[in-house]
Amino acid sequence: MINSYNELFEKNKKWVAATTQENPDFFTNLANGQSPKFLWIGCSDSRVPANEITGTQPGDIFVHRNIANMVIHTDMSMLSVLDYSVNVLGVQHIIVCGHYGCGGVLTAMGHKQVGLIDNWLRHIKDVYRLHQNELNAITDLKKRSDRLVELNVHEQVHDLAKTSIVQNAWANGQQLQVHGIVYDIKNGILNDLNVTVDNTGGMDDVYRFELPKVSEQV
Repeated sequence: MINSYNELFEKNKKWVAATTQENPDFFTNLANGQSPKFLWIGCSDSRVPANEITGTQPGDIFVHRNIANMVIHTDMSMLSVLDYSVNVLGVQHIIVCGHYGCGGVLTAMGHKQVGLIDNWLRHIKDVYRLHQNELNAITDLKKRSDRLVELNVHEQVHDLAKTSIVQNAWANGQQLQVHGIVYDIKNGILNDLNVTVDNTGGMDDVYRFELPKVSEQV
């Protein structure tokens, strides 16, 4: 574990040296630009780094992280990342990745005030409300929290599909899939929740946007 600020720079120099020795062109290639096929929306938890747990390299995954991997339609940071990745980078897969033992989910299950983050966690409470019959039937609190983690990912996948950004991409024929997965910190395994969506077919009609009309050419 790194305990001091200066250690970050020491670790950086060792990483640069080892990486350059293995691949002399590594940083030159990175500097030429990026063309990732994946957007990762994950939790800010320090134990869930996207590249490490997927075995990928810098440049492979475009990443947005926040508390409890939420997709909130008033979050301009998330929406900006989504728009850029879909419409500029042309990603083909958007992954929402939750993780078991998520502190945000655990806190949202309780009633204690913890500060400003209470307003953020309220969105997870909304997920609980939607699925309260199923969740309240689970007597084991750990199993209940694990299930809420899964359900939260599921809801965020569908919240992505509700955005005009994703729907316009589909309407324009862009190959784009939205996936939901969960990371198990105890064993390092990623689990596919099989909630992938690639069209508006299963969406409630009220959430569907009409494709913007293109002005007639003179």
